[in-house]
Amino acid sequence: MHSNKRWRKAFTHSTLALALGAAMWLTLPDDSRAEVPPGVPLATAGTLVAALPDIAGIAERLGPAVVNISISGTRQVSTAQPAPGQEDPSDSESNAAMQEFFRQFQQQYGGLPAQISMPVQGSGSGFVIGADGLIVTNAHVVKHAQEITVKLTDRREFKARVLGTDALTDVALLKIDAGDLPTVSLASTPQTRVGDWVMAIGSPFGFENTVTAGVVSATRRPMPGDGFAPYIQTDVAINPGNSGGPLINMRGEVIGMNAMIYSRTGGFQGLSFAIPIEVVRNVARQIAATGSVQHARLGISAQEVNQMLAESFKLPRPMGALLVDVDQGTPADAAGLKSGDIVLRINGRPIELASDLSEIVGQSQPGDLLDMVVWREGSSKSVRVTLASARPAVREATAAAAPGPNGGRLGLTLRPLHPDEKGADGMLSGLMVEKAAEAATRAGVQVGDVLLAVAGKPVSELRQLPNAVPDSGTVIALLVQRGSARIYLALRIG
Repeated sequence: MHSNKRWRKAFTHSTLALALGAAMWLTLPDDSRAEVPPGVPLATAGTLVAALPDIAGIAERLGPAVVNISISGTRQVSTAQPAPGQEDPSDSESNAAMQEFFRQFQQQYGGLPAQISMPVQGSGSGFVIGADGLIVTNAHVVKHAQEITVKLTDRREFKARVLGTDALTDVALLKIDAGDLPTVSLASTPQTRVGDWVMAIGSPFGFENTVTAGVVSATRRPMPGDGFAPYIQTDVAINPGNSGGPLINMRGEVIGMNAMIYSRTGGFQGLSFAIPIEVVRNVARQIAATGSVQHARLGISAQEVNQMLAESFKLPRPMGALLVDVDQGTPADAAGLKSGDIVLRINGRPIELASDLSEIVGQSQPGDLLDMVVWREGSSKSVRVTLASARPAVREATAAAAPGPNGGRLGLTLRPLHPDEKGADGMLSGLMVEKAAEAATRAGVQVGDVLLAVAGKPVSELRQLPNAVPDSGTVIALLVQRGSARIYLALRIG
């Protein structure tokens, strides 16, 4: 991945970019020289025109329920370099820039206190879901806010208070002291299709009630991290200040909350992402009722199954969610799930992608039962799991890596880990990859990876390798740790 690529919240400042086009198809009579007389509607002149959505009508109807949100406050910034795994993912870019500034300052002028209070100002969008003043927006929009101002389209302004935020879903619920407000219509059972027209209303760069439009690019796009539901991907122009605004279908229903973009430049480049409205609705309901949000926890991390991994696990075809890691003491661990299991069905629903598993867990509650069918060692097995309550913190990072003796048929040069490479808790166990042959490189193995298991067998010493590499079969699964993440790679061996 290019080093300049960045996942960015749409709340982050960047360069404005907007491109919108609509195509109109026209079929004329057989005589190609025929002309439509001036003033005659195309539809009555023997023509066929593709119907275009009524974006203007929807914008006029829902625009008054979309608000501009301004925040001010302070946050404590450490002047020391954070330990690995301690960075705040939502602020990683700004934190990195701030750390570099502090480093240069201390080199030139001397010491600084351990923490410094920095002013925070920003803006975002939101939409009214309750006529009595209930408003939803992104949690990252109001994260450091000490004062929040909500501005309506009629130019009235209100101070807002935060009823609750949920960092795991990036949803916040606000309240202003106002009544009889216009509200949006939330889609009850969204049936969003790839290619559907959608539109956004928000305040990019502070330009209030800006309307942009496009189409749905994907309906279930997983994001990096521990997201609880796949996102809706669109090509609707989203920029800083759009965060928290609605994504609307052509029935005038809100189907998502705009949250982030993917960009190499920091500005819109055709990839924007929205939180599904069912997730927003569920979080808002819980906050309104209790002031907090309950999430279910399974205790695993998973990845997709590609063709080579399917072959290595003897699956008929690529499908399911491959469990990369099972945390100790979690419901998954208690139920006997293992790294290398492939979840094929949950409560009768087929699991085609890893995001299907995340979506089901994300929409469940602590105490819910999940009846799973998993693929293990060439056959299916039934497992029942009782979900627990999710921890409020994001999964902790575990390891470090740095560049090492003989990986045999794997085409790897490996060595045991040094004590300082075994992570903060000293528990990381595996073999460090110092060199990788061409076949291993093609499979995705990188220098600095920590090899944890071969064909399902853990390896922490070089003498374990001969027994771990199978004699038969041309594709085997390697479990490696890369930074704080664990992934399976399929390696074809001779």
